[in-house]
Amino acid sequence: MIGSLVAFVVALLVGGLAIYIAASIVVDASSYTHAVFTAAFGALAWALTAWIPLFGPLLALLAWVWVINRRYPGGWVDAAVIGGLAWLSALVILLILDTIFGLGVGAFGVPGV
Repeated sequence: MIGSLVAFVVALLVGGLAIYIAASIVVDASSYTHAVFTAAFGALAWALTAWIPLFGPLLALLAWVWVINRRYPGGWVDAAVIGGLAWLSALVILLILDTIFGLGVGAFGVPGV
């Protein structure tokens, strides 16, 4: 139980860090806390839509970008760029964490990572 909770918290913090890095590059965002909440809301939006047959993954991606669009200034293009950079950032962060600490965690709030 405690191990699952720790994995969840680490994954949420990694997802938030990835979104924070991407948002600071694209829209000059400055709040890590805002990014962590964005990751949590994005993960919830993903979970609520990804199960839908046939179009679920596409709707889930659209819902995730919609959350980013609502939480950060700019439009849909900026939100999509933040999403793409967040995904790349999460990959790099997880590679570093796995290489240094041997942690096999994901990034909660960043799809596909």
